[in-house]
Formats: sequence, C-alpha cells, structure tokens
Amino acid sequence: MNNLLDIQTITSAKILVDTLSKLGVDSIFGYPGASVLSIYNELSKTNNITHYLVRHEQAAIHAAEGYARTSGKVGVVLVTSGPGFTNTITGIVNAYTDSTPLVILAGDVSTTNKSGKVFQSVDIISMTKSCAKKVYLLSENSDIKQILEEAFIIANTGVKGPVVIALPRNILESTYQCKTTNIIENDCKIKDYSNAIDKLNHLLSNSKKPLVLIGGGAANAYEEITEIVSQYKIPVVSTLMGIGIFPSENEQYIGMIGINGTYAANTILKNCDLLISFGAAFSDRSTCKKTEFSKNTKIVSINLNLISDEFELQIKADVKDFMKQYMHHQIDYKSNNEWLNQIKAIKSEFIADDNSAHCLHSSYVLATLSNITQKYEPVVVTDVGQHQMLTAQFYKFNQPRKFITSGGLGAMGFGLPAAIGAHIADPKTLVLNITGDGSFQMNLQELATCREHNIPVKIIIMNNGYLGMVRQMQEKFYKNCYQVEMTNPDFVKIAEAYDLFAIRVTDKDELIPAINKAIEHKGTAIVDIMVDSFEEV
Repeated sequence: MNNLLDIQTITSAKILVDTLSKLGVDSIFGYPGASVLSIYNELSKTNNITHYLVRHEQAAIHAAEGYARTSGKVGVVLVTSGPGFTNTITGIVNAYTDSTPLVILAGDVSTTNKSGKVFQSVDIISMTKSCAKKVYLLSENSDIKQILEEAFIIANTGVKGPVVIALPRNILESTYQCKTTNIIENDCKIKDYSNAIDKLNHLLSNSKKPLVLIGGGAANAYEEITEIVSQYKIPVVSTLMGIGIFPSENEQYIGMIGINGTYAANTILKNCDLLISFGAAFSDRSTCKKTEFSKNTKIVSINLNLISDEFELQIKADVKDFMKQYMHHQIDYKSNNEWLNQIKAIKSEFIADDNSAHCLHSSYVLATLSNITQKYEPVVVTDVGQHQMLTAQFYKFNQPRKFITSGGLGAMGFGLPAAIGAHIADPKTLVLNITGDGSFQMNLQELATCREHNIPVKIIIMNNGYLGMVRQMQEKFYKNCYQVEMTNPDFVKIAEAYDLFAIRVTDKDELIPAINKAIEHKGTAIVDIMVDSFEEV
C-alpha cells in the first residue's frame, strides 16, 4: 500500500529527471528560476547528471551546441520562464540553422495563471515555431515521459535540430499520471539507392573534371567519402561547415569555397564540369550569386533536403546511408591527369600572406598555432568574424567534429561557451577557442563558468581593435566610413579578476612561447594577441 502511495505522489519533475537519466543524458547547461526549481530539486538527488550553471542563458544554448557537435549526442538546456527563455532565442536559431540536435527545457508560468498581465509570461510556442524542429507545450493531458522520448528522437534524426518543451510550473509540481500513447518510432528503414547510384556513375564516367564538395551534413560519412575520393583521386573542396570531414593535409583537398573561401577552391569550382555534393546546403555564403553559381557545371546533390530543381541529379538521402550502398557498386571512372595537373597549377598560383613584416598577421598566427597544436588533434571552436574565416583557411583539420563554428547564423559570442561544452563532451582532448576581441566580449562572463568547473580551454584572442569583418565591408563598400573601432579592456587583467592565467603577445618572438605556456597550463588560459588592425580575409 505504501509503494502505491509513493507512485501516486511522484511529480512530473521527478519523472522528467528520471527519463533524462534513462535517455543517457549526463550533462545539462542551465540557469535556474522559480518556474523550474522543482526540476532542480530532483537534479540534486541524482548522481547521473551534472548541471553546469552558466552565467547567461544564451551561453547555455551555445555550450549545449558545443557538447552536441563534439559528441554527436543531444545537448540539453534548462532555463526558467520569461527572460530566462527569451535569452535563449539566438542560440536556438543558431542550432536550427546549423542542424545541431538540442532539447531545450523551458520553464513557463502556471496554466492556472494566464489571464491579464502575468509576471514572466511569454508565448514560447509562437516565439520558437519558426526556429525549432518541434515545440511542445506540456499540458495536464500530456505525458512528460513520452514527450521527452519523442523530443530526443526528433532532435537527433533526419535533419537534426533543436526541440523546445514548454513546462508550466504547476504541471511540473503536480502528481505524475501516466498518459503514454504510442511512442514515436525512429524510422531506420534504408532505401534502395541503386537507381540513383547508376545515374551518378553515368555522370561521373562522362566527366573530365569532377569535383567533390563536402558540407556539414556529411560528417558521419567521412570514412566512406575519404576512401572513395582517395581511390579515384577526385579533388575535394568543402563548405565552412564541412571543414575537417576530408583531411585538410590530403593533397586532394583544395580548400573552402564561397565568399570567404580560398582563391584555389573557388577557381577550381568554376572550372569543374561535374560537382558531386555530399551534405552541403548551398547557402548564399557558399554559392555567392546563386544565379551565376557554376553555370557550366552539372551538379549532383546528396542531402536530406532537396536543394534546387536546376541540379542535374538530387538524391534525397542521409549521406552515410547512401555511401554505404555506393561503395558496393562498381564505379566506372579513371582519374584525369590533365585535370589533376590543372588543379596543381591553380593551387600553386595562390600566394600566401607575406609574413615578413614585424607586425603580427592573423594568418601567420593561425598557421603557427596549427603547426604547434596539430599533434594534439584539438577541437577548435571559433567565434564569428575575420578570425573565423582565417582559421578555416590556415588551420589544418584532419578529422570531423574538430572544427566547431557558427555557420548559418554567424552568432558572435558562440565561441567560449561552445568551447566549454566541447570540453565537457571530450575532456581528454585539447580545446582551443579562437576568438576576436569583439566576439569575446559578447560572452566573456563565462570565464566564471570556466573557473568554477576548472575548464582547461585555451582562449586565443585575435585582438585587432576593430570589428574586423564589418570594418572590411565598410572599407570596401562605404568609403572607409567606420563605426567599429573598439576601445577594449585589458583582457589580461580581466582574466586575473577571474583568477585565470593570461598572457599578452605583441610581436612574433613572443608568439610560440606564449602558446606553449597556455597549453602547458593546467586550467583555463588566455593568450591576447595584438594583430594587424587592417588585415583582410
């Protein structure tokens, strides 16, 4: 009789935490408030889940993104009602545009208190229906266990993305009553792509200048893609989100395409006659002017989304599922030496930045950083701006899930919290946060999170005293009309205020010793590097 009584008085908040534990959640990034204290009370009773208190809710989302993109698991966020939730919107949009699987547990005001003006009441459903894969509102007639199980499946299958669950306070605190209906099933059926493979092989066998384009959607298929393109010596380019899926140091890799891509990659893209795209979204940053993109090129897209009716062939598929089948088919293609020699010639035309000058150029810093840290195979997390694009160009990535950046939204302030999440997902791997002086100040309060949890991320600040990417555009299009020169604080002193290690670099001779000191330091370390203010991407 007592056991029956215990079951009847279990709250929805307890079932929520128990279900998260059964789903394999080990980390939650959040910020408490009255609406979700029942959940926090239950979290305090479990040893399976660690809660990381961030210092701003936007940082909670970005930290969960870093965790998800490093681990391949679903990132989990817990925030309270009102501003606690509204502060997450930028991060939710960022996760949606970059297809990052998250579940956001959002506290909400009681359903019994909705009339008139209510403290911290916001319309969570309306605010997120355009930037989340799905949004749930927990009601008295729904089952929190079922909703959570569905949310995790939806977030991490197909085109991945964030799922939001609005949790009214009174329902969380009330007695749980099981109302489970049919649980959504993960559709694991693999289609037969034989017909599409035959069409692709026909196009490839008739191609003289084929090129492979790798996007972020190909991350899980890196082994299959690498094997095929290496065997048939097909050159490779990538989007920003596809960097590292094919090894940067492989001689077949040309570089990143797009507005901020390399000269060699964009030139070769214009000269190919067949572009085979794996998991690329063909965003405007990659295609520049879409109407002029590879006019004389036949395009094959393998993607979960259909991109354009103008493509020669669209194969709607998960890239890994497709490649598993493709590898078992005979491929009628022999590498074209004339095309490969043309590519070598184009690559040799690219002249790297002249680093003979005494001032530090970001390109030199990043190439040096890459050389020093390659042996660690680190996870590199960037913010947004010139340093981001120069990292894509000058840092060598040879594995997937090692380059983490805000691609589709370009959210400044992403880097530091995402680096925290990356470390929590993979604590044995060196994590670098390459950031700019502007981006760093967007979420530098997360240094407190680093200090509290002893997060040994190494923060490399490319300090040029400007919002560099904006300055570059104002210089080019608005006759040097600047509003982006920054009077920065002393980042070394800020680090000291948080009781963290920091060092400043002002010339080349100091660079390598400073990087080595930061890496050797056991905890969080900041390297504030004074770089050329007028370098361009």
